[in-house]
Amino acid sequence: MKLIKTSVFSAIITVIRIASGFVANKIVAIYTGPGGVALIGAFTNFISIALTFSNGAINNGVVKYASEYKDKEKKQKLLYSTSFKISLYCSLLFGPILIIFAKYLSDLVLTNEIYTNAIRVLGFSIVFYSLNSLLISILNGRHEIKMFTLVNTIGSIVGLLVTVVLVYLYKVNGALYALVLSQSIVFLITLILVVKSNWFSLSYFTQPFNKIIARKLWGFSLMAIITAIAVPVSQIVLRNLLIDKVSIQGAGYWQGMMKVSDGYLLLIVTSLSTYYLPKLASLKTDKELQKEIFNGYKIILPVVLLGCVVIYSLRFFIIKLLYTPTFISMESLFLWQLVGDFFKMAAWILSYLMLAKAMIKVFIITEIVFTLMYVALGYLFVNFCGLQGITIAFALNYLLYFVTMLFLFRKLIFKKFI
Repeated sequence: MKLIKTSVFSAIITVIRIASGFVANKIVAIYTGPGGVALIGAFTNFISIALTFSNGAINNGVVKYASEYKDKEKKQKLLYSTSFKISLYCSLLFGPILIIFAKYLSDLVLTNEIYTNAIRVLGFSIVFYSLNSLLISILNGRHEIKMFTLVNTIGSIVGLLVTVVLVYLYKVNGALYALVLSQSIVFLITLILVVKSNWFSLSYFTQPFNKIIARKLWGFSLMAIITAIAVPVSQIVLRNLLIDKVSIQGAGYWQGMMKVSDGYLLLIVTSLSTYYLPKLASLKTDKELQKEIFNGYKIILPVVLLGCVVIYSLRFFIIKLLYTPTFISMESLFLWQLVGDFFKMAAWILSYLMLAKAMIKVFIITEIVFTLMYVALGYLFVNFCGLQGITIAFALNYLLYFVTMLFLFRKLIFKKFI
């Protein structure tokens, strides 16, 4: 089965990425403590917003249409050329904005001027991230899983090395610059590998700008922009809530918990993004879609459930391994976070249909509604339950999101085919 094959390659990416991320996080925790982990988490959220705007938020659109046009060379060339121009223009426009307004953005979004110079460096280097994202999206859409795996693996290793060196030398500031600089280095490696591919030709990137394709990509841009704003901003708001209501150490524990959660789920998320989006985009009938969704549930949900049980059972060991003894209070966050993770993955298997079938309005509405609900639930449960309330809010929000996905796609899921 292609899902299993893709998952194997995804596992290679994931193991290296998880190991790299956890080693980097361990270094950050040792040298900066819970407070430093919270600050770096905030900057990571800001970067994810900035980087989305830097390439016009077209990544998912490129994956979909690169898969759809796989056997149509002329359309491929128009897609790649138009995407290249969008990525280049957006990054050249957005980079100077970051440079000029770095101090203002640092104060406004992150309430601390410590990020000012790092934001300026991001502004200078953002074009490289933009083009790197485009090339990786093309590889994904073309189903070149081996090359995709190689590029992501090298990226993870480079990110780890840069982080270790800079954190050792410059502590918190080093971690900030590592987040910014690693993508620029990775772009050069990605470019070299892609240029050597059998299909590569400059003609794929030098065709005229195509307005029809640009309009198609715009729908995906809108969805990605909503997500890029909603998710990090909600985390910034909730992190500031924890700092205010609990402590900066409490915010650091939550950030640490999120790192653990994101790390072990990375295999599933990578499989979904590398397999499901292009696969669902290529399917035409409801019967094919239903079969693919059910296969996903049969393979993915048992793995997620097993992962949740193992992570919860080993939570004390994980905290000591990945962080320091000062993070032991993080243990209280595991149960509800893992419950939320399970429903999150159950919902995401269905929600990828919205991306694959360009259900723009439905995607945007659900994204906004459940982001606002997460923040509202966060305020409610943190006020009543303290630090643990943030993960209770997370679990309840994704349970409701899963139920909503079941309702939206009920006709497809429960339809009987002869």
